[in-house]
Amino acid sequence: MKADSLTPPRARFLRACRRLPVDRTPVWFMRQAGRYLPEYRALRRRYSLLELCRQPDLAVEVTLQPVRRLGVDAAILFADILLPLIPMGADLAFHPGRGPVINNPLREEADLARLRPVQVEEDLGYVLETVRLLRRELPAEVPLIGFAGAPFTVASYLIEGGSSRYFLHTKQMLYRRPDLWRRLMGRLVPVLTEYLVAQAEAGAQALQIFDSWAGALSPQDYRAYVLPYLRPMIARVRETGVPVILFGTVTATLLEAMAEAGADVIGVDWRVPLDVAWERLGPDLALQGNLDPAALFAPPEELARRVEDVLRRAGGRPGHIFNLGHGVLPQTPVEALQQVVDLVRRDAIVPISPGDGGPA
Repeated sequence: MKADSLTPPRARFLRACRRLPVDRTPVWFMRQAGRYLPEYRALRRRYSLLELCRQPDLAVEVTLQPVRRLGVDAAILFADILLPLIPMGADLAFHPGRGPVINNPLREEADLARLRPVQVEEDLGYVLETVRLLRRELPAEVPLIGFAGAPFTVASYLIEGGSSRYFLHTKQMLYRRPDLWRRLMGRLVPVLTEYLVAQAEAGAQALQIFDSWAGALSPQDYRAYVLPYLRPMIARVRETGVPVILFGTVTATLLEAMAEAGADVIGVDWRVPLDVAWERLGPDLALQGNLDPAALFAPPEELARRVEDVLRRAGGRPGHIFNLGHGVLPQTPVEALQQVVDLVRRDAIVPISPGDGGPA
């Protein structure tokens, strides 16, 4: 554990991660660096997504854009959760309108045998250099969040060959070839764990694990096929002394199981009211969320009502980090995000009354 991890942090985002008192609720947005920003779109006209990730000076610029524009309380590293698969041998490409596509999906024994070992410092050193540069560029009050994909989500991309609606290939492996799943986890989990640890050692002050597809599983399958690998991964990462955020979507039935993974903060999507999630999870976890990203397209008065509802449901508890329940959508108006930041900065919290249903 880092020596300075025993010192109470000063940045409000890090204090909230530790459930320490803050002067106001911290706010940042998943996918806050991205296509809704005109300055990002200008870069994307010149560079591919992978080029932006692989050139630290460009990745630094993209990471800093929403910090400058919006005044958020944390920066999140500009990268992609699938980057560790490239040195493992995945033929990864990003196609407009389709997102990431892996042209050589892993579905058979022979596919697993082709996975190459990864040396994180060498193979993903450009990410670590971006972290180091960002720590020098960011103001002290704006911590840097590093991240990686969770084993299940990264494996699902690798098995499906891209995004999926039903995850049939992945679930067939779980149910028909659990031995192959275990061996795939044995290859992926050490890489993802080392990748996160390396980011913390390079200077990341918090780490988020994106389990974006975990909501495709039942609680029973989550406990059988996810927790045995996620729990030791998080335990090792927490040894670095930085807080760990575990995020997923469509996880209303999984919240208690997610809490068993051992993270400091649980990301909650908009499908579960924040106060209900806290009642289910108890007071010993911080929560992040949980405005619907589509609310950013509402009229200003309706957006304000929904932001205030999230804050009321947080009720002034220590450990709330305001965020969306998923990432910023590409068409989102910049002024809507700025409105949210301004509202959260005011943060006049009024606890909810019993029976208050919130926005219709």
